[in-house]
Amino acid sequence: MPCTADVLAGFARAGLVIGILAAGPAAAANPADPPPQPAQGSASAGDLKSDGPTQPAKLQDGQYTDANGDPTYHVTEGGKKVDWYTMSGYLRYSSNCIVCHGPDGMGSTYAPSLVDALKGMDYAHFAGIISGGKKDVNASQELVMPAFGDNRNVMCYMPDIYTYLRARSDGAIGRNRPAEHEPKPAAFAKAEDACMK
Repeated sequence: MPCTADVLAGFARAGLVIGILAAGPAAAANPADPPPQPAQGSASAGDLKSDGPTQPAKLQDGQYTDANGDPTYHVTEGGKKVDWYTMSGYLRYSSNCIVCHGPDGMGSTYAPSLVDALKGMDYAHFAGIISGGKKDVNASQELVMPAFGDNRNVMCYMPDIYTYLRARSDGAIGRNRPAEHEPKPAAFAKAEDACMK
């Protein structure tokens, strides 16, 4: 069985786990730097405008990222239309995470609200918990998040799940399935095929 580092390295080569190595204090934007511009051949600065407090700084191959390089959402039309990664995150969350964390990331008696947990959590921290698990034990309770580092149905879609939960956490989208979404990018389909093999 491969270790988590090997699994993450494979996913990074497939272009799916963006921002893990780039995230952190060294990657933080310097306030004196000019605002980031969209990648050449992608969207204009006006196309990056999104509902919610987090604004995309870059669009590449259909994936929106913030100024720190973390995956983020692109929500328009008052929360009715989302980018493909947010939609995919909703679908993956609903198939893999809902059992413990409840509908729409709201939590349950069994596991905490991810809508609340993501407030202030960067992608690297999120990815570390998902791949390696987490254990909080005290005198009154024992909370255990299993490691999903070997589960491709989670690991191949980790940026998507993060993006969806970030949009929920920021209040950019409400509960339930998003009404509309942007088209599935060709780069997403290619990376998905490579990761799931």
